[in-house]
Amino acid sequence: MTKRLERLLLAGLLAGASAASHADVSITRGATAIPDGEAQASEDLTIANDRLAFSLAVASAPPWGVPRGTLVDLAAVKEGEIDLDRIAFADFIPNNWSSWPNDGKTVEIVEDSPERAVVRIRRNWGEAWVTTTYTLEAGSDRIGLKTELENAGAAPLEAIRSGYTLWPDTGFLFGVPGLGDAKETVAFDALTDRMVAYDRDWVFALHAPYFDRVNYEGQDMYLEHDLAPGESRTFQGALQVVPEGDLAPVVAFEAERHGDPVGQITGTLSNDRGEAPQDGLVMIEQAGHPYAWTLAEGGRFEMSLPAGEYRAYATGLGHANSEPVALTVTEGGEQTLEFAGLEGPGTLSLDVQDAETGAPRDARLAILEGQQPPVEFLGKQTFFTELTPAGTAELNLAPGDYRLSVNAGAGFTAEQQELEVSLASGETVQKTLEIERLAEPNDDGWYGADLHHHANVLEGTTPPETVVRAQLATDLDLTFISDHDSTANHERFQALSAQRGVPFIPSIEVSASWGHMNPFPIDLAGELEVDPGTDSVQAILADARRLNAEVIPLNHPFNDYGYLRNLANDSVPGGFATDFDLLELNAEVDNVPTRQTAHDLWDEGSRVYFTAGTDTHDAWNDLTGRIRMMAKVPGELTPRAFARALKDGHGYATQGPLLHPRNGLFGDTLRLPEGEAFTWQVDVTAVDGLEEARLIGKGGEVLETVALDGREASLSLSLDEAVEGWVALEVDDQDDETAWSNPLWVTREQTTPYTAAAEG
Repeated sequence: MTKRLERLLLAGLLAGASAASHADVSITRGATAIPDGEAQASEDLTIANDRLAFSLAVASAPPWGVPRGTLVDLAAVKEGEIDLDRIAFADFIPNNWSSWPNDGKTVEIVEDSPERAVVRIRRNWGEAWVTTTYTLEAGSDRIGLKTELENAGAAPLEAIRSGYTLWPDTGFLFGVPGLGDAKETVAFDALTDRMVAYDRDWVFALHAPYFDRVNYEGQDMYLEHDLAPGESRTFQGALQVVPEGDLAPVVAFEAERHGDPVGQITGTLSNDRGEAPQDGLVMIEQAGHPYAWTLAEGGRFEMSLPAGEYRAYATGLGHANSEPVALTVTEGGEQTLEFAGLEGPGTLSLDVQDAETGAPRDARLAILEGQQPPVEFLGKQTFFTELTPAGTAELNLAPGDYRLSVNAGAGFTAEQQELEVSLASGETVQKTLEIERLAEPNDDGWYGADLHHHANVLEGTTPPETVVRAQLATDLDLTFISDHDSTANHERFQALSAQRGVPFIPSIEVSASWGHMNPFPIDLAGELEVDPGTDSVQAILADARRLNAEVIPLNHPFNDYGYLRNLANDSVPGGFATDFDLLELNAEVDNVPTRQTAHDLWDEGSRVYFTAGTDTHDAWNDLTGRIRMMAKVPGELTPRAFARALKDGHGYATQGPLLHPRNGLFGDTLRLPEGEAFTWQVDVTAVDGLEEARLIGKGGEVLETVALDGREASLSLSLDEAVEGWVALEVDDQDDETAWSNPLWVTREQTTPYTAAAEG
């Protein structure tokens, strides 16, 4: 087939050419024809048939510093038209998300015919080689994946976690059935060997028969293994594309792969008006876990299932679930199910107010008890009050009894509240909830922000307006966004924040494979001029300063893609650099190594301080602001004034307790005469009750422990004559949430004994 004919075939896909031509496979070189695709370089490849299209970033920069050669675009083809790209990337990861040192790549088109396209990409991972072959056949709804990982080095690779990964940039996740919603776990209880990304109008499934563990709720499917020098291992999998939000084709292919005997279920479902409910579906459970679902278009459904025992129930958008029925599926068997009388939604109209003033309060609402949609395009289990009018929310829920949590600064400035309500089909219930404020840190010039947060760029799934509502709901004083290598959301965040009169801190998470950084505040909508996938740490730091960053934090410094961990592994381009200001305490990782590093730096007199953030990508399923950075800002609260306060150490990270030093601000220097003691006075508050305070000093040594109770306390901490260097404070509340302060620096000055001669 000529290159010209290949291009015509792909053009035919876009223009809606005949079904006969659609069955052919094509490879085109250049900027991808996939709408919203990231592969835009002249060397990039797009492979397509009549079912799907995908692009390989041969020369375009993939996200997160992954080497070029990655699959960055994936879309369904619907009635001859290529749908939107739905992924950030899909690739083979040699060892979890560790640094990927790379300086070699070859791309080979092995086969290019109307029947089949085969492309092989070979890249090095340090001294190992990763060779992945992509195969797409005419008429197929899946991409065949085969990867050889070869250890070409002299040292063994031990306990590495290798495998395929699929990261959508929109939609929802349905992890491996049987593993629940665990972020990272071994696969002992897995019911299948696939994970799914989905929305109402598409499904992408990653089939990974080799796996023994998952990370990031199944987006990464790994095998833990060793590779001796000269040894190699082969991995095989598939990426399947379905043009609607139905898992029936995924289950069918899975049964085909396994050679499982199958049976068939068919049937109908209707609501209490005798109509097919909107987005009606039948959910299948196995061993008490959600297993798969199939859509009931026009109220009718059919699905093949592997032989076995299941339960099934019907539901729809805003509708109550039907009673479940037991299923025994046998080879070649057919069963007809009827689900009738599904009850339609009711409405909860809610006003959240300040108990003292009656002013509206922003709040986060979550279903604790009551029906929670089993499939996320049927609705959320978490909601936020509106930006305008503030403090209001209207929830359309399936009928039934509910218990909701109401978080309006819960754990920081107020207690979490609960609301119980019963809804009938078609009913509207009006409720008003009052929130009592128990702490007012702003009165003393203390302000909080969640300094690591994502919106809807790459794997982030939360629209900007929802992020702003989430940040206000947890009583943060400034809004903040740090999308991966992108400032596309800055102007929208600025406008939304201005609508409520809240300062906005523009940032960007510079995302090299060896370390992430959140410089802030930077120029609004400023763009990087460096390539995080190839440039040195020094170049990246310099570019952050060019964007007028006041501070440069090191994000999660010791995780797999943390700077300090990869610096120790000698896998950072440029090696050691000093032009960073803050170390992040991150809600998603173990922060003990970060705190120990901070103590070591403070022992040396290095004034590198804390920042804190949740690293939230999905504000509906993760709690924004659960760790935050508080800063003492005199005068007007602005993004730059807030950042300067943190650069000067005038802040603390907290999961709940609030701190207010009275005679020695964090980051300041206390100059004491030799041999003189000092009493450091700090007021502490915890709305959920105080538990303990610890004064720590050089080397992280605990100098004093104070048992606490109640919500407020005034600490008088004794710095005896031997204390020098630095001291800091840690405070726990009764929910085991902690606040960690920056240091108060302590220096000793010699005093000249008083003599008459000296006086003269």
